[in-house]
Amino acid sequence: MPCDLHVHTSASDGTDVPQKVVEDAYRAGLSALAITDHDTVDGIPPALEAGRKLSICVIPGVEFSTEEDGHELHILGYLFQLDHPGLLEQLAFFRRTRLERVVKMVERLRRLGIPVELERVLELAGEGAVGRPHVARVLVQIGAVATVGEAFEKYIGKDRVAYVPRYKLAPREAINLLHRAGGVAVLAHPGLTRCDYLIPRLVEHGLQGLEVYYPAHSQEMVWHYEKLCRRYHLVATGGSDYHGSEHREHGCLGASTAPDEVIRALKELAGQQPGPANI
Repeated sequence: MPCDLHVHTSASDGTDVPQKVVEDAYRAGLSALAITDHDTVDGIPPALEAGRKLSICVIPGVEFSTEEDGHELHILGYLFQLDHPGLLEQLAFFRRTRLERVVKMVERLRRLGIPVELERVLELAGEGAVGRPHVARVLVQIGAVATVGEAFEKYIGKDRVAYVPRYKLAPREAINLLHRAGGVAVLAHPGLTRCDYLIPRLVEHGLQGLEVYYPAHSQEMVWHYEKLCRRYHLVATGGSDYHGSEHREHGCLGASTAPDEVIRALKELAGQQPGPANI
């Protein structure tokens, strides 16, 4: 049965609360999903509880933004210890830097004469990790732009007038952090970054998988990354990168999936038994 191993919730920049995401995955016929919010694990406990009620497997996950040779690479982590002190300390640091970044972006927008209120941005983020999507949604609400996409293109996308760079780990640091917490490290959507020359280096650092099945990957890309997985003995994972049904680019849960034997492979790498992750 299909598994969606790349899903975001309102704990980061998704629009749906964790319980709803799990319920939607159940209705969509998925056998499992991984909650992989950016820089936070806050959405995992409620998702696990919802998964237990519906008998759908919920995999603990996270997504880190990293940088190598000037390229942004996203590292997905799976099946780590949720209470690992080193992981929680790093996530708390990320949360502080995310807030500091949003404060600076709001200040830049206000200097441009755009009346964005920090309080409204934080209100939209709620208990989740605040980020650019929340700023973009406020820009839409106050009529400064028509769409979230226009907000990024005009104001807060990379190198735009209100853009503020964010703190990023090196891939090696993210991989090591996940390993120390007992987790598995996978490179997200390699076809988007187009940095295949870095994959052997990442494997040397301990990378254990590639996200092969992804909505923006062509069939040729899928074949290519399946071949690289065989060459480097990596797990081929897959997921939709779901951010909510109203999200323009990532609004279809289960748009890309992996077979459920992938979960067995991930659990073996994490040294866990092959039973359901949420029980």
